[in-house]
Amino acid sequence: MMTDPISDMLNRMRNAILRKYDYVDIPASKIKQAIVRIFKEEGFIRSVETVTEGGHPVIRVKLKYSNDASLINGMRRVSRPGRRVYVGKDEIPRVRGGLGMAVLSTTKGMMTDRESRKQQMGGEVICFIW
Repeated sequence: MMTDPISDMLNRMRNAILRKYDYVDIPASKIKQAIVRIFKEEGFIRSVETVTEGGHPVIRVKLKYSNDASLINGMRRVSRPGRRVYVGKDEIPRVRGGLGMAVLSTTKGMMTDRESRKQQMGGEVICFIW
């Protein structure tokens, strides 16, 4: 039984990047799809598609490389099942001095730290990516 599917997703992506795979398959869920959609919009990955393998839906994330180096240098899960991390609109973290990005879950859905500051909404800090 898996207790933290988002952490599993980030680890699968990290391992695929270390092995320089073209894509990685992740078991599908709405939250994971929202997170990888944000990664795609921000230019960290090439594309995202949902396919069915073995009768189960999976998210196929095509990774993006530049000069044989991944555009993703690191990812970190912030809010975990054992310790949820919530921030107000004035406490939204800056990742790597603005070079990275935080993904927040707000009442209006998943969004980046920049969007959250613009809309003046706090929420649960899901992960950092840089």
